[in-house]
Amino acid sequence: MSHYFETPTGKANTFRVPMRLWEADVELESSRGVFSGGGLDLGTAMLLRSTEPPAGPVQLLDLGCGIGPLTVALGLADPEARITAVDVNERALALTRANADRLGIGDRVSTALPQDVPAGERYDEIWSNPPIRIGKAALHELLTTWLDRLRPAGTARMVVARNLGADSLTTWLEDQGWDCQRVASAKGFRVLAVRRR
Repeated sequence: MSHYFETPTGKANTFRVPMRLWEADVELESSRGVFSGGGLDLGTAMLLRSTEPPAGPVQLLDLGCGIGPLTVALGLADPEARITAVDVNERALALTRANADRLGIGDRVSTALPQDVPAGERYDEIWSNPPIRIGKAALHELLTTWLDRLRPAGTARMVVARNLGADSLTTWLEDQGWDCQRVASAKGFRVLAVRRR
């Protein structure tokens, strides 16, 4: 299991990494021991390039937030959105919180470990570069848990590397009763839109 699935020990020496998030050029605080700590990962960049930001007063979930590029992108693009950023890595959550606060969207962002999210909370959209490397059984459990929190007309927008099982994941989601559409494919990644049938 990759190190960023656990909260790292030791001092968090932070540094800033530049990112373009839709129309916003920002610098996010980062550190070692978090997913894609050196900059915007290719999958998340692909997800942003191939989708339009939400609009209006929506409730959003950033599942596996890392240092918060999706949280920040969503919060800056939609000033009415409220975002819950979830990760198992507490250092990642602290960096997401710091980035949201510094960029002026902190009042609309909640950060939480998965078990601390209220059970009744529901989302209009879920955004994720899901942690494929946790293994198929754990990934299926994670997706089942969070997709069930979509509102009836909600959509999950996910990016998955083709060589890490994007097509088999699509088949599994459809077998579970979800409508799963591939909305973009490039540079070895698939961008999926998942909705209730």
